[in-house]
Amino acid sequence: MLLDPGTGPVRAATYLPSTPDHVLWGRLPCAADAPVLTVDPGTEVTVDTLSHEGLLEDQGRDPRAFFGAHGLTHVLADAVALAASDHPRTPGVDGPHVVTGPIAVRGARPGDVLAITVLETLPRVPYGVISNRHGRGALPGEMPEGGVDVVSVLARLDASGTRAVMPRAAGSDRTVQFPIAPFLGIMGVAVAGDVRPHSVPPGAHGGNVDINLLQAGSTLYLPVQVDDALAYVGDPHFAQGDGEVALTALEASLRVTLRLDVLPRAQAVEAFGELTGPLGRTAEHLVPTGLHEDLDEALRRCVRAALALLQARYGMDRAHALAYLSAATDFDVSQVVDQVTGVHARIRLADLEDGGAA
Repeated sequence: MLLDPGTGPVRAATYLPSTPDHVLWGRLPCAADAPVLTVDPGTEVTVDTLSHEGLLEDQGRDPRAFFGAHGLTHVLADAVALAASDHPRTPGVDGPHVVTGPIAVRGARPGDVLAITVLETLPRVPYGVISNRHGRGALPGEMPEGGVDVVSVLARLDASGTRAVMPRAAGSDRTVQFPIAPFLGIMGVAVAGDVRPHSVPPGAHGGNVDINLLQAGSTLYLPVQVDDALAYVGDPHFAQGDGEVALTALEASLRVTLRLDVLPRAQAVEAFGELTGPLGRTAEHLVPTGLHEDLDEALRRCVRAALALLQARYGMDRAHALAYLSAATDFDVSQVVDQVTGVHARIRLADLEDGGAA
């Protein structure tokens, strides 16, 4: 089953399809961009997102031909339309990612915090792609092998729609299966100024954070950079391991329903302290982040963010907060492939919610 634009289940009363006039390709929004949708805080929005796999130049920029070579004849209409369009993306300069938006959230101001809560993630297609290309990923110069520029491995969903099935080797009938856990690799807010940032490196604006904990039921908090926030989402995944070592995860288009809330600055500072970058929350964890080109520095920044969060929200001093983090908290490598590497921590809410929280 394909979820083409306007077909199939749409959970929210407000719906934003990923047609070519509603997306950016390879760049992220800035303050100069006009919103494609404007909503009030607290609004639920169902948004279609598009995977870039099968659309890129090194795959022929013809998704019908690319997926047809794998025996797949059903391809999303908006993917076909975008690949065939004259969308202003410069190959080799701009990034690969397709983002839907921006969405203006009325009243959001710099200093406030935008909360993007993921309510639902529906696969739009029954297949996805994992690529290792151009000597990138965790083993640049070593993989891909054989002098090729790109190796793209296709995985199909099983009959239950909950597991991915991929061959163990090229042409093999033997398979490996693993559970899917859909999430958005990109969620963000627009940056100040009139220059659109590249879609690959994440930053204080969010963007390509690639944190696999941000599944349905999670919230990502982002410091607002421009009036009305100008939120966007994209880079949909069916599954990703921490590290994302090949270069991509299991990339596949999703229909997501989000709730967009605004925390005024004073409320956000009381709840979290001064946010300088993305902060996640799941049912079980608070997820501070650290981002830097150097992985060691990304870890240090994540530790500092976690310390500041524990001080502001739970009244811990830095010495006791550091001791707690060392004994009880995992620091995971989000990804090492997006120019700016990422580390995220998993602080258990159950350890701290004893009535002392702000």
